[in-house]
Amino acid sequence: MEKGMQLIDGNGKFNVEGLQDFMTTTEFAQCGLSYSVVAIIGPQSSGKSTLMNHVFGTDFKMLNANKGRGQTTKGIWIAKSSEIEPFTIAMDLEGTDSSARGEDNTAFEKQSTLFALAIADTVLVNMWCKDIGLEHAACRPLLKLVFQVMKRLFQPRKRTLLFVIRDHTRTPLEFLETALMKDIEKIWAAVAEPETHSSAALSDYFNVEITSLSSYEFEEDKFKDQVAHLKQRFFNSNSPRDLADDRLEVEPASGFSVCAEKIWKTIKDNKDLHIPDPKVMAASVRCEEIAKEKLKQLTSDEKWLELKEDVQAGPVPWFGATLSSILATYLSQYDKEVIYFDQDVRNVKRKQLELNALEVVRDAYVTMLEHLSSNTLETFKTKLEQLLNEGEGFVASARSCARSCLHEFDQRCEDAAIRQSEWNASNVREKLTCDMLSEMMAICEEQLTDVLADEVQSLFEAGETDTWLSVRNLLESKTENAVSEFSNAVVGFKLHRSAIDTKLEHLREKARNVVKRKAKEAAAAERVLTRMKDRFKQVFNRDEISKSRFWTREKNIDEIERNALSASLKILSTMAAMRLDKLTDQIEHLLFSSLMGESGDIPSSQLTGATPDPLASNTWEEVSPNDTLLTPVECKSLWMEFKEDMKYKMNQARSDQEALRNAKRVIKIVVGVVGAAAITAVGVPTAMKIAARPEVAAVLKAVTTWLLAVLKYIGMEVLETLKYIGIDVLEMLKDAAAMAVRSLQPEIVAIIIALVTKQSDWRQQYY
Repeated sequence: MEKGMQLIDGNGKFNVEGLQDFMTTTEFAQCGLSYSVVAIIGPQSSGKSTLMNHVFGTDFKMLNANKGRGQTTKGIWIAKSSEIEPFTIAMDLEGTDSSARGEDNTAFEKQSTLFALAIADTVLVNMWCKDIGLEHAACRPLLKLVFQVMKRLFQPRKRTLLFVIRDHTRTPLEFLETALMKDIEKIWAAVAEPETHSSAALSDYFNVEITSLSSYEFEEDKFKDQVAHLKQRFFNSNSPRDLADDRLEVEPASGFSVCAEKIWKTIKDNKDLHIPDPKVMAASVRCEEIAKEKLKQLTSDEKWLELKEDVQAGPVPWFGATLSSILATYLSQYDKEVIYFDQDVRNVKRKQLELNALEVVRDAYVTMLEHLSSNTLETFKTKLEQLLNEGEGFVASARSCARSCLHEFDQRCEDAAIRQSEWNASNVREKLTCDMLSEMMAICEEQLTDVLADEVQSLFEAGETDTWLSVRNLLESKTENAVSEFSNAVVGFKLHRSAIDTKLEHLREKARNVVKRKAKEAAAAERVLTRMKDRFKQVFNRDEISKSRFWTREKNIDEIERNALSASLKILSTMAAMRLDKLTDQIEHLLFSSLMGESGDIPSSQLTGATPDPLASNTWEEVSPNDTLLTPVECKSLWMEFKEDMKYKMNQARSDQEALRNAKRVIKIVVGVVGAAAITAVGVPTAMKIAARPEVAAVLKAVTTWLLAVLKYIGMEVLETLKYIGIDVLEMLKDAAAMAVRSLQPEIVAIIIALVTKQSDWRQQYY
């Protein structure tokens, strides 16, 4: 005999630990779906426990008639049937209509009856034969309660109601069955229909069967024979067409304890006695527990942890296949362990497990894609740079590299894909594409910057009158060329036109900023001052054909100085403001009118304060502060510094001109004296002969041009000098001159003689 275990005590407390011990001891949890639960309900002291003990071989406490009739079973008891296969749980409920509970009787009756209907496959309704057909018999409230409870179930499972008629008399069973079915139908019809189950038939809820037993007290042997026959009906009762044939809604045995506890808690907490489908409830709880267990196992899986660590360092070969296999292992284990639970519930929980598992591995997958993207970008950079260094065109190189690198990236992403997910690398690929475009843009910007920076700097250093026109033309030409190349290079990229336009606008702005930067560099005070000085020296020191100037007496230094200052001031005007937008300004006019009067100096009216100084400002009219390179005040300061630095140069030129005049006079006198002395020393006839010699004529012919230039500065002034010296002085110098002549080379003497004797002819030829 199997001892019973109190599942729910008389106060409604659920025995969790006791049920767990029961399941462990009886190995109930391993039964899967191969089990059955049979409960019995009925009036107090109607022999329920006695019937369960005889049918299922249990040892529930029975009424001792010698001690009087009263409440024997309190709460709900369960026991394993030791005599019936498959595994069968016998459930003995506290009797209804008990005076022991008093006013609490109805509440516990409803709760225990609902619990039995929710848990059991077959419910035995124990009733007295004498109550059949009576309006106020004890079984009628019980039946009404059963029907009300069943109609209140959200998703009722079809159960077997086996009416056991106790103490059967001589009335044929057929008549009793007919009378009882009428009573049952009448009670069913009287129960109000819930909206969700309106017009439902009794057969939709129950398989109703009726049997009878003789009196245990007066016909014990006959009773036992009938019980033995009844017992046979419970063997394999969970097979089709047996007592518990509707088992589609049954939860697996492993979830029975959870299901029973949850159902009782719901019944206790819900005054309206509405409970969810027991199968769904058990499946939901148990599947969730299994899913959590598998998720926990996944997070501690050695292969997964090793893979997770490896991917942090770089791309992992066969990443997708390895991770998919790990996930598949735990999903497969889940499927095996929940196979007996409700399909809809286990599918929902499986999906949630899959989502949770994917969330665990998401970071590793993202890291893998980031590695692939980073490596692909580096490969793209390397290949593109290599092709460009080999002299390949930018457009062809960029297209080729992008196409090959993206194809390789797509293949590697496919290898990294996780079968259980719907993830794709589209976002990462899009970012990679943008990074490639950024790299291409950087190359375009670098090339454009190099070209613009050098050429713009050259234009500013050249300081021509049309500097800004040249800069604008250069900027437009180089920028449009770069824009065209970039546009052609990105044809293969599936980008919105707006995205391309944005990048092209960025490229144009970059080019413009390069010019602005070079303009600001060129407009640095020291640089501008240096270029102004260089320009001044160029104009002041060299003539129109770039030959060095000799500050001879006919050179107009004041005019040359003014031209040089004007050229220098144009450089200052050019660098005072940016002129990238073809806007006109009056900077040059203002600078010239303010810094160069008719004399080339600052007008005296400004110096004396008679008129306001137009350069005493930090802004230019018609010029934005952002385009200002040198303010009016800064321009004036630079000009003053420049003039001060150039003052020495101009003074030096004037000194050189005067020194040259004096040198010419000395040379004229010296040559004249030496010539006269030479003629005196050799005599006029001899001197004439020397001058007529062919070799002297050849020398004179060779240096005619030079001699003519020299003669210009000697000319008649030599003769005039000799005229005032006189014959007496020459005679006195005769001996000294002779000694001087003898120290000279013959060719020099000949030339000097020729210079003197041919003066008249050269004078006529030159003047």
